[in-house]
Amino acid sequence: MIKKILFVVLFCASSPAWAWGSYAHRTIGEIAEANIDPVTKSRMDQLFQAAALLGTPQCDLKNISDASVWPDCIRRDRLRWGYTSPWHYQNVDICKAFDLKSACRNGNCVSAQIDRNAALLKDKSLPPHIRLEALTFLVHFVGDMHMPLHSGDRSDRGGNDVRAAYGAIKGRMNLHWLWDGPLAERAISDGPNMVRRYSAEEKADKSFGTTEFWAKQAWEIARDFSYPTAEDKPSCGPKITGRGQIDNDEIRALIPTVRLQIERSGLRLARLLEESLK
Repeated sequence: MIKKILFVVLFCASSPAWAWGSYAHRTIGEIAEANIDPVTKSRMDQLFQAAALLGTPQCDLKNISDASVWPDCIRRDRLRWGYTSPWHYQNVDICKAFDLKSACRNGNCVSAQIDRNAALLKDKSLPPHIRLEALTFLVHFVGDMHMPLHSGDRSDRGGNDVRAAYGAIKGRMNLHWLWDGPLAERAISDGPNMVRRYSAEEKADKSFGTTEFWAKQAWEIARDFSYPTAEDKPSCGPKITGRGQIDNDEIRALIPTVRLQIERSGLRLARLLEESLK
């Protein structure tokens, strides 16, 4: 386990900040796939046959697991795909009343892109490769928005400017990456398998609501858990100048919240896929 965490720390130190690590994104996609009906899955799988037309051979796109990380993979080609970077997040100030519009001008935010790509996926008049591109963005962005620090912000790039330590690991990590990588991986691994068929009651309890409602939930978690847990003080007090710390007891206490967000994300994605591919 320590070796795994050290790998994540080293990876975080040299990589740009994505939302959720690959493990969490793939888990969200697999939860969704396990909870869509066979007709929806068949229609989704047919779209993957158009992957070559997108012209991204460096980024695998054979299934929903690949789709869940494809939008991060293509971002490495800044000349062609750099314009999509603002679509992965929305910096809504946690120290003011929730105001999504302030962070979502001209549709350049994750919430707007979820709605946009769901509509594109639903449009059967579009060519398959265009709908496939919309599918990949939808799968990925639903995951992104549920990562609290891609919805909540404190003028610090969603925690990217907040130095933080994870348990006994003191490496070069920031608060954003702490939630992206080691905390998400620990939450997924610490408990029953999250990739399963959920009951109708579980789906009803976790998949309801609008995109804006989901965004506000994630923003509240950033305000109520992400910042105060790391800094051991209210979210909107004076910023600490040293390194924040999430100790082992706090990590264990945060696991249910992170697991809930990943489950919500997977089941809400399943709902959107059912609605867009029917």
